[in-house]
Amino acid sequence: MLQDTDTSRFQKDAMPNKKFVLDTNVVLHDSNCLTHFDEHDVVLPITVLEELDNFKKGNESINFHAREFLRQLDALSVSADNLFSSGVPIGDGRGVVILKMDQKFHEDLRFNLNPKKPDDQILNSAYCLDQDLEDSEIVLVSKDVNLRMKARSIGLQTEDYTTNQVKDIN
Repeated sequence: MLQDTDTSRFQKDAMPNKKFVLDTNVVLHDSNCLTHFDEHDVVLPITVLEELDNFKKGNESINFHAREFLRQLDALSVSADNLFSSGVPIGDGRGVVILKMDQKFHEDLRFNLNPKKPDDQILNSAYCLDQDLEDSEIVLVSKDVNLRMKARSIGLQTEDYTTNQVKDIN
């Protein structure tokens, strides 16, 4: 399992691609989101799985996306036992998906964030990864504008998840 200090899988010289840390709302918006990050790695904080568990039941689209994403993740990881360490391949020409366990709140954040708040746990995971891998490009992806602003305020790169937007109506 990936420990607080185990970042060997993410070393820049081993894999010079980006690492996208996903917020729960990305998955609830698009259950096929793992396929939209090309050759780059996707990091899922364990908090995302815990939150998805709360959305599995119901008939709304977010409930469907939660169930479908979990099925896809299960199918990817069924023949591999390294989801927590080196990750599992998402597909041909794509990166890997890695489940990141929670870790202690970084000392830079612990006075301003609430360890019991899922968004803050996700933010801490992204921040710690960014601090541990200074030479790697870590990007927090979220539909939540407040989380993106908080992330930028502590120096993280952020992106909105916009795969469903029309670029050119012509």
